Amino acid sequence: MKPTKLIFSILIFCVYFYLESQERPPIEAYNPTDYGAENQNWAISQSKDKYIYVANNKGLLEFNGAKWSLYTSYNQTIIRSVKVIDNFIYTGSYREFGYWEHNIYGALKYTALSKKLNILFLDDEEIWNIITIDDWILFQSLNRIYIYNKQTQAYSIIESNTTIYKIFKVNESIYFQKVKDGVYEIENGKSKLVSNNSILKENLLVNIFYHNDSVLFETEDAGFYQLKNKELKKWEIPANQVLSKIRIYSSIQLKDNSFLLGSVSNGIIHLTPEGRINYQIDHTNGLRNNTVLSVFEDLENNIWLGLENGINCINIKSPFSIYKDQKGNIGSVNTSINYNGYLYLGTNQGLFCKEEGSKEFKLINGTQGAVWCLTTIDDFLFCGHNSGTFVVNGNKATLVLDVLGTWEIKKIDNRNDVLLQGNYNGLNIIEKVNGTWKHKNKIKGFDISSRYFEMVSPTEIFVNHEYKGVFKVKLDANLTKATSVTQESSVPKGSKSSLIKYENDILYSYSEGVFKYNTKEQKFIKDSIYSQLFSKENYVSGKLVTDKRSNKLWGFSKYNISYIAPRKLSDIPKVKQISLPTNLRNDVSGYENISYFKDNLYLYGTSQGYILIDLDKMVNTTFKININSISTSVYKNGYRFNLINRNEKGDYKNNENNIEFEFSIPEYKKYILAEYQFKLDGIYNNWSKWSTSSNALFENLPHGSYTFQVRGRLGNQFSSNTETYSFTIGKPWYISNIAIAAYVLFVLLFSLLMHNIYKRYYRKQREQLVKKTQQELELKELENKQQLMRFNNDKLRQDIENKNRELGISTMSLIKKNEFLNNIKKELQKAQDEKNLKQVIKIIDRNINNTDDWHAFEEAFNNADKDFLKKIKSIHPALTSNDLRLCAYLRLNLSSKEIAPLLNISARSVEVKRYRLRKKMNLEHDDSLTDYILKI
Repeated sequence: MKPTKLIFSILIFCVYFYLESQERPPIEAYNPTDYGAENQNWAISQSKDKYIYVANNKGLLEFNGAKWSLYTSYNQTIIRSVKVIDNFIYTGSYREFGYWEHNIYGALKYTALSKKLNILFLDDEEIWNIITIDDWILFQSLNRIYIYNKQTQAYSIIESNTTIYKIFKVNESIYFQKVKDGVYEIENGKSKLVSNNSILKENLLVNIFYHNDSVLFETEDAGFYQLKNKELKKWEIPANQVLSKIRIYSSIQLKDNSFLLGSVSNGIIHLTPEGRINYQIDHTNGLRNNTVLSVFEDLENNIWLGLENGINCINIKSPFSIYKDQKGNIGSVNTSINYNGYLYLGTNQGLFCKEEGSKEFKLINGTQGAVWCLTTIDDFLFCGHNSGTFVVNGNKATLVLDVLGTWEIKKIDNRNDVLLQGNYNGLNIIEKVNGTWKHKNKIKGFDISSRYFEMVSPTEIFVNHEYKGVFKVKLDANLTKATSVTQESSVPKGSKSSLIKYENDILYSYSEGVFKYNTKEQKFIKDSIYSQLFSKENYVSGKLVTDKRSNKLWGFSKYNISYIAPRKLSDIPKVKQISLPTNLRNDVSGYENISYFKDNLYLYGTSQGYILIDLDKMVNTTFKININSISTSVYKNGYRFNLINRNEKGDYKNNENNIEFEFSIPEYKKYILAEYQFKLDGIYNNWSKWSTSSNALFENLPHGSYTFQVRGRLGNQFSSNTETYSFTIGKPWYISNIAIAAYVLFVLLFSLLMHNIYKRYYRKQREQLVKKTQQELELKELENKQQLMRFNNDKLRQDIENKNRELGISTMSLIKKNEFLNNIKKELQKAQDEKNLKQVIKIIDRNINNTDDWHAFEEAFNNADKDFLKKIKSIHPALTSNDLRLCAYLRLNLSSKEIAPLLNISARSVEVKRYRLRKKMNLEHDDSLTDYILKI
């Protein structure tokens, strides 16, 4: 192997080793799936409202802290450059440049500036950089620089015969490099040669800075060069050896004058202002990709990286520094301590240490297995281990107690030669003999695992077991056995509970809070101040940690790490909180641990390494919450969404009663979650629970007036504003003003109609009642008439019967009289004196055929059978009086024998008369004369 290659390999190994073992700032990674576009990201910029804009292969990306939005380019090509100037977002792409601005709905709208200026681009020309200075905006392609004046809207062009690689703004000057030609400066719209040194002609420039009173040129492959007094020379810095082997593609000088370099294949390198490598980060410890196409520092000093595949945000000013065990060699950190120039990590895999200045953690031989505690007592460092108790000296550890599972080791008051420790099997004593610590005895009579214990006195101890409760153990004077064991009844057992002594107070903590032991009342009482370390709602663990060197008491909750420190001007301690959610700190619940590192720096152990927390960097900054968009939806052929004006009060139709708000806090700190709380006055008048969701959807809102309010918080700090939006949901058509007027009119008309209907109805009822009454009266009258008629008919019927009776009597009387006279006549005819007899017979004949008898009979017959004789006469006008007399007798249904005396003829003669009468009446032979006469 050639020496140069060997040196390079060693160098890369050293860089890699350095990279593996360093603490790095928090990194947030966004992949193409997160932001919904393509892999490559060419440039990054930020607006005054802190929104991030990224030039992507697929278009312009906008990030408001909660949501990525993609806007495709005007001509559907790759956007190569982006620059926020005032309230406009300028972008450059293939044969196109222009600007975007937000419309009233919160969405971006593009204006093609190059089209307005009628610029004729060269073939395949792309805008790679955009720079602003005063009223001028410069758009740089590989062939031209377009200089546009915002005020006059005029432009000019700087042409180049060679490729213009990049353009740079240094203080108030604009530089650009012509490949194989040199570096030029733009003055009064014209290019002026600055230097055509062979270094600048043969090397591509990444950036130009003004540093240490000189112009500093950064090349892709040859490092930095200074231009001072028109002389170009190498900038001699410690990083040159590394930079000479790495190709740099992008870079930036940060606000603290340090440098951040983005490489082609080695991630980023951070250089101090003096040129030393501070740290290097690549794909192995956080970056999405090793090719860094663009670098940007935002308003809060976060570093944004546009990568070949994705986007990264590095919280370079974060109070947190992350050490991540990439290979899993260390494991979960259960305890730590910085002691005598060594940093010790007690993990589930053993005890690791690294010497100050070293970057590598090494496993201390013989300590394989879980480490539970690290504590210093009288210049001894003790390690509580699964295998027992070790005394640690430098990078060596000596086992002094081989009893399994040492949870904790504590000093006994007024005793320098013995220590009390809690083990899996209860309590044990170790003692110092001739400067060496050895196991003395196990305390008999108490065999409960003693992870948490504290001493009230040398012979009185509280022991907490999360599944069994708190026990008070009294020991004999020799510390050999437990004389009494009683369970404490003032507090219950609690999952993930703990017991600890702080400021001479014994504290028991579990989900209900922190309880302090009251020696006078001999019981635990809840302490209102200490209980502020965590709330019941955010409880994850009751583990409390004390730090002797800083005298802080630490607690852990779902969203925060809290601590209490004594106050100099007050006896009342104050709880301070560090926003670090449990899902981001990756700890093991119930085994949280934190220790003093140095200065105001603390080490918090995690399941993948540790986090360094710098309390000096815990600075609260103000921030605002923004309502980004408001949309309504109506269900018609599927949901249809409409963006609405955020700046005006909304008046929406009743069917547009599904309204969604999108809001965000433009903050990009990885370990501080943005949470939101909202309410909708008019229906939901109470604040919602805090949530990380950045939108609120209200469906099927009833008609009425509403005011939406939303506020946010980062950790424990609230947004400086509460965003509001007022709107009105219209009434449905059936209760609109027109509808109500129509209903009133309808009711009036209906009432009038019903009034008329009822009036007509009651009039008809009256009429019908009157008519019914009249009909009843008429019916009554008719009934009376019918009754009268019945009476008359009865009377007439009686009269008829009487007359018939009279007629019958009269008829019978005539018959008998005539029969009698005939009999007398016959007898007389038999007499001998004919002369006298004839005279008598004549008298008898006169009496037999007496007309008066007939008239009397006729009157009686007419009374009994009124108008019969007239009726039959009208039917048969040819009938004679004798025929009528015969008809009358036949009407009375008299036989011929009975009729003969009445007519004073023989029965034979009566038959003849009947025959003649039939003839006159034209009766058929089969017709009965009597029946015919009776029917008339």
